[in-house]
Amino acid sequence: MNIVKVKKDVKDHMEKERNPQTGSLLRQVILGGQDGLVNVLGLILGVAAATNDSRIIIIAGLAATMAESISMAAVAYTSSKAEKDYYQKQVEQEKREIREIPEMEREEVKIIYYKKGFRGKQLNDIVRKITSNKKLWLDVMMSEELGLAESRSKKPVMEGAVVGVSAIIGSLIPLVPFFFLSVSSAVMWGIVASTVSLFVFGAIKSRLTIGSWVRSGLELAVVGTIAAILGYLIGIFLGAKV
Repeated sequence: MNIVKVKKDVKDHMEKERNPQTGSLLRQVILGGQDGLVNVLGLILGVAAATNDSRIIIIAGLAATMAESISMAAVAYTSSKAEKDYYQKQVEQEKREIREIPEMEREEVKIIYYKKGFRGKQLNDIVRKITSNKKLWLDVMMSEELGLAESRSKKPVMEGAVVGVSAIIGSLIPLVPFFFLSVSSAVMWGIVASTVSLFVFGAIKSRLTIGSWVRSGLELAVVGTIAAILGYLIGIFLGAKV
């Protein structure tokens, strides 16, 4: 067996597991698509219950789609940027502490690895090795002491764009039937398409967590259906009052 190839395969596998971008991107797609779909579905069913005019339903749905996608993109961008800014602030603080109070920072490294089970010469060697390289030292403090390793990979603009576009796509799923069908038929197909889509979102989301993909899909589909029913009932109530 070629040991060089084995080491390269192991290194590639470790890099893939350590890179959070794939999981983070999938999480953002599901977040945007799910929220956009559920919110617009509830709205257009409420409007459809209050009026039988497809034009009004479509206008209301498109307005909600734009407002929802812009709002969610802005929230995703600002929250991601805040998290990244906080990470950078902590980096600068740790750099300053390593520079100004190195003995205390060495003791912190020692405590971290003592808790992991290292003792005696082995512990001292690990501390000496880590603190001899300032970049490694800083990385250990950020990940092991503060638990902020993942925050350095944040890309606020990309996250905002992904969530915003996903929200638009999700919002259009229940709305598209109203462009081609009568209101009653569009309501039925909008609910069917939305329920199936929510099930798929939930099944995919199970990849990021644990548990059955069937259960996860059903949970999300039920949440969306409840939101649609509430929107429909509110629409009936408001339509009766007008």
